[in-house]
Amino acid sequence: MPKVAVCLSGCGFLDGSEIHEAVFTLLALDQAGAQIVCCAPNKPQMHVVDHIKQKPAAGESRNVLTESARIARCEIQPLAAVEASDIDALILPGGFGAAKNLSTFAVDGANCAVDPGVERLVNDMLEMKKPVGAICIAPAVIARIVGKKGIRASLTIGTDRDTAAAIQTMGAKHSECAVTDMAVDQAHKIVSTPAYMLGQGPAEVHAGIKKLVDEVLRLIE
Repeated sequence: MPKVAVCLSGCGFLDGSEIHEAVFTLLALDQAGAQIVCCAPNKPQMHVVDHIKQKPAAGESRNVLTESARIARCEIQPLAAVEASDIDALILPGGFGAAKNLSTFAVDGANCAVDPGVERLVNDMLEMKKPVGAICIAPAVIARIVGKKGIRASLTIGTDRDTAAAIQTMGAKHSECAVTDMAVDQAHKIVSTPAYMLGQGPAEVHAGIKKLVDEVLRLIE
């Protein structure tokens, strides 16, 4: 039974993990018989967004790990406790949390910093040649990590020109991709799919994520 870590970034697409993307990832892994290890950084969110008003909520503070536990049904570990040697693959769902809590991409673009725990785990996965999946905006996080290593990995966020340009500025290569499909970098075992960067509804987003999960599992040696 493959063991796959799913790195969450909170709960809610404007300040954490995109819930559809996270749940579709967990569903596809469970359907495939994988053992799932949910994890998240144990730190405050960048900010809290009122998802009705779609504006930051003044005076509120939430913890990324605590909020991610809502999606994981409390079965979650601090990211710092997860080692690449103990898992077979890693998947990062999207949502603005990936760009706000797993990195500073939402604020700093191509000059962003990645959460040290995320960077450590992704780097270790790459060193061990274990597959990494990135959904929606999460490929930008991977692009920053691989770019610093001089790896020109192939990634997709769909067709958004500005984000694609930022990915290429960070040193990765962007490949346009339909929401129902995925991009695969065979050499580095990195799989990505656009999801809600491009998707108009749950059905087509699910289709792309299911393909990504299946490919990530296929790439496990």
